[in-house]
Amino acid sequence: MNFDRRALFGAFAGTLLVGAALLPVSGAIAAPAPAADPAHQAILTTKDGKILIQLRPDLAPNHVKQIETLISQKFYDGIVFHRVIEDFMAQTGDPTGTGGGGSKLPNLKAEFTNEPYERGTVGMARTQDPDSANSQFFITYSKVSSLNGKYTVVGQVISGMDVVDKIKKGSNAANGSVSDPDKIISFRMANETPAKAAKPAPAMKSAK
Repeated sequence: MNFDRRALFGAFAGTLLVGAALLPVSGAIAAPAPAADPAHQAILTTKDGKILIQLRPDLAPNHVKQIETLISQKFYDGIVFHRVIEDFMAQTGDPTGTGGGGSKLPNLKAEFTNEPYERGTVGMARTQDPDSANSQFFITYSKVSSLNGKYTVVGQVISGMDVVDKIKKGSNAANGSVSDPDKIISFRMANETPAKAAKPAPAMKSAK
């Protein structure tokens, strides 16, 4: 079944936006960094710079495994931030750019935890079905307690929130839909190293 992932913040958008406006906002103060785990760090690059994300397999092993698989396939390269709401979140991961798409991998069962949504938290987008997360994710701009325990937390931005802040915003009238949106230039695991260039073949000696 093709779920419209716009419902992630579609049916609940009004409630979440009102809730976010009423709740204390952390402003420019980022959430405490999780314990460093270099094997599960990823670098997302936009036109404005690099965002270092600590993925959290300790919280959501199946979701992180799927994200890392998609990263290895370069699935996210060129995908836009189709929905971005000031002081709330920036959403991406849909290859169609509409909010209704996903990858060819299966949807995932929810891995909800008590990990709170703070500034820089990375969560998985879904429909009203808790077990519908696939490839779309979002990064929160501020503390959003109304998301706690309802959307799977998969990571935390540990550097580059200034880059996240520069992602082009959508209009509130259009529920955050962005015209001519910014895109992910590349998304790679931090420990991924460029392939070494092959050594040129030795020159053949001319026969004497």
